[in-house]
Amino acid sequence: MQSIERAFALLEMMADAGGMVPLSQLATSSGLPLPTIHRLVRTLVDLGYVRQEPSRQYVLGPRLIRLGEASSHMLSIWARPHLAQLVDQVGESANMAMLDGDQIVYLAQVQSRHSMRMFTEVGRRVLPHCTAVGKAILSKLPEPEVRDLLHRTGMPQHTSTTITNPDEFIAQLHKAESDGYALDEGEQEQGVRCIAVPVPDAPSRLALSLSGPAGRMTEDLLHQAVPLLTQAAKSLSDDLR
Repeated sequence: MQSIERAFALLEMMADAGGMVPLSQLATSSGLPLPTIHRLVRTLVDLGYVRQEPSRQYVLGPRLIRLGEASSHMLSIWARPHLAQLVDQVGESANMAMLDGDQIVYLAQVQSRHSMRMFTEVGRRVLPHCTAVGKAILSKLPEPEVRDLLHRTGMPQHTSTTITNPDEFIAQLHKAESDGYALDEGEQEQGVRCIAVPVPDAPSRLALSLSGPAGRMTEDLLHQAVPLLTQAAKSLSDDLR
């Protein structure tokens, strides 16, 4: 049992480090003796869950992809009732998204029943700086980590309201952290407004959102949506434990 716990802890450490780490870093991070780390990692290599590169660093192996795909599918199934309830309560499209590497990926969606609605499809990948879900998730990360991400991705402008200045973006994250929700004011798609909250204590960096045409996403609707989104995120978090 202890070996299983340690092996999964090593996989999570590798994921937190970006997927590639030297053995010495795993030993430092875990506090385990180097021979123990080497034995566990070699077992994970033999099983295909970890791979050793020519540089002698270890990377997460391709066999994890199948587990990740199945996990993402289950996340979508668990999220769907919560998203459907949000659509019933507010009337606009509801989404769940996750930070995957440096990108936001949409994992689940329930569309509004309005004839004019949003068509952000499941599986779509976008950069986090121009989305409410991205802001909600990044508002929970340390500022240096966010700045490093922005440096890697850049902040391309999609519309006239896209934030392209890191300091302005960080200020918005502080506001989102204080308010408990984040907004996208047509920053990804012109004329689309979105509100999002992070999913607390989730195993992945997740957020729930409501999106719709700016004309329907009024201040009154946003005021109504915040507690409903917050409760949905908490309920989903409870389901994932």
